[in-house]
Amino acid sequence: MSIHVLPSDVADKIAAGEVVERPASVVKELIENSLDAGATDIRVEIAGGGKRLIRIIDNGSGISATEAPLAFQRHATSKIRSADELEHIATLGFRGEALAAISAVSKTTLITRPADAAAGVEIKLEGSKLISQRAIGAPPGTSITVEHLFWNTPARKKFLRTDAAEAGRISKIVTRYALAYPEVRFSYVTQGRLGFQTPGNGDRMAALVKVYGPDVAGQMLPVAENDDPVTPDIRVSGFVSAPSLHRGNRSYIELFVNRRYIQDRNLTFAVIQAYHTLLMVGRYPVAALFIEMPPELVDVNVHPTKAEVRFREASLVFRAVQRAVHRSLQGQAPITRELQTPDHPHDYRSQWAARRQTLMQAGQTETSPGQLAMDLYRQGAHQPEHETPLVGRDDVAASPRPAAPQPQGDRLPPLRPVGQIAATYLIAEGPDGMYLIDQHAAHERILYEKIMKSEQQPIARQQLLQPLTIELGSQLAGLIADHIETLNKSGFEIEPFGEGSYLLRAVPAFMGKQDPQRLLEEVASGLADRTDLVGKAREDAMVTMICKRLAIKGGQALSVAEQRELLRQLEQCDNPRSCPHGRPTMLHLSATALEKQFGRLGA
Repeated sequence: MSIHVLPSDVADKIAAGEVVERPASVVKELIENSLDAGATDIRVEIAGGGKRLIRIIDNGSGISATEAPLAFQRHATSKIRSADELEHIATLGFRGEALAAISAVSKTTLITRPADAAAGVEIKLEGSKLISQRAIGAPPGTSITVEHLFWNTPARKKFLRTDAAEAGRISKIVTRYALAYPEVRFSYVTQGRLGFQTPGNGDRMAALVKVYGPDVAGQMLPVAENDDPVTPDIRVSGFVSAPSLHRGNRSYIELFVNRRYIQDRNLTFAVIQAYHTLLMVGRYPVAALFIEMPPELVDVNVHPTKAEVRFREASLVFRAVQRAVHRSLQGQAPITRELQTPDHPHDYRSQWAARRQTLMQAGQTETSPGQLAMDLYRQGAHQPEHETPLVGRDDVAASPRPAAPQPQGDRLPPLRPVGQIAATYLIAEGPDGMYLIDQHAAHERILYEKIMKSEQQPIARQQLLQPLTIELGSQLAGLIADHIETLNKSGFEIEPFGEGSYLLRAVPAFMGKQDPQRLLEEVASGLADRTDLVGKAREDAMVTMICKRLAIKGGQALSVAEQRELLRQLEQCDNPRSCPHGRPTMLHLSATALEKQFGRLGA
């Protein structure tokens, strides 16, 4: 096989693959160019998840008409001039590959004008080929429009996710730079709708409120710059969450070095380690940390997309981050509260204590807790007056209901509640033996099938007396916007209400006393973690998360009537023996197995 030089258009497309992975990569490179140009107002517009349209408008220094075509050539840059400057990089972009890579796989239009120029220039390119160039009237700054990304590389276009997933990635890019550059006003517009806008007044807390919402921002603790004599050149600042605010994954830990967003497992672990003993296993904090250090102590030229960096003294940076976060958390250990008995018409512990005190005052022998419980059942003290006790009653025990025939398929037979163990598991009697049922898993299955069948039988809603305004912040609000239809099908009635806010008019009737804002935050966070899912699978994952959050919890005491209703609804499920996550909902011990265990067979 002979060696030959690739054509320039093929080489450009291959090189573009290192820089432009998806629409979010384009937005990142163009925002960095705007920031390096000194822009104080940056507007990001997208359509079709960025696959159809990306437009970045800034008020930066602009490009002169004579140099504008040169900006689209590979390795053309205004940031550095010699190899020596690579040791002291103070800008976000310096390789001169961004515009060349973007124009190679899209249809690109550049309109730019320096403030001192009489007119601007418009340049159009398709697949790196210059189509037209003309003078044009334009405000100072630069506007770059990228359309039909990967139009000439359809194989790469097939690997992109849905519009909602790609828009979510772009939103993360924009919000990260909004946090890193609070003095710049960022506006993010998707499908013609303003997603969020930062004030650009230099107040990082104000930017934090716009990104995360006021509720989350209100639980963030400031991280003061360290004065550690061991790391005098490394300054750490920003915000970390109080132990009461946590998430189920590490993706909410944002790290910046010299205002450049980076990914670094060691520094992420440094943040997590600072929360040792403050958070439960499997829970992680929210953080936005900004590390400032001399440019010569960090190499930003080790990754094609500059997402990773290399530190000259990585252990010192780890120490600085960990100690800075630890100082902010001092005195913030969560208060352990005794578990309170749910708001039910019975409280066995208080009843036992009162009964014991009565017996002792009467001079009687103290009764065991088991006997006291039986006495309370017989007196009906464990339930409202209008209920008829089904457990511990001699008449009921003497005449159990007739055994029902075994149902066909995977359906359950009729079950009679017998009791509850550890306020977590229900004991039920069926025609073929005993069932031990996980109340949380069973209720998850019930809710899941209700929501999935809502098109045939709409879910009952509970209208709120007054609509509730929910502030989610731009990141989570964007995810909720993409799944409003599924939420409304799940029993909610929710609609957009301004920037990062929603108006909640109704909740599912089975929601109880759950906090709707916290539920929506957890659902949106879960969707952000499952970017690998698309279409029906993503909707199914969302419904599963809603069910997990709203289902009866383990440790929640249920009255006999509540147990009976839970079993009745479980009997009607199509797949009652497992929850939506695949865990079993019940254990079955047949009458034959019971007889064998008690040695009654053959007796």
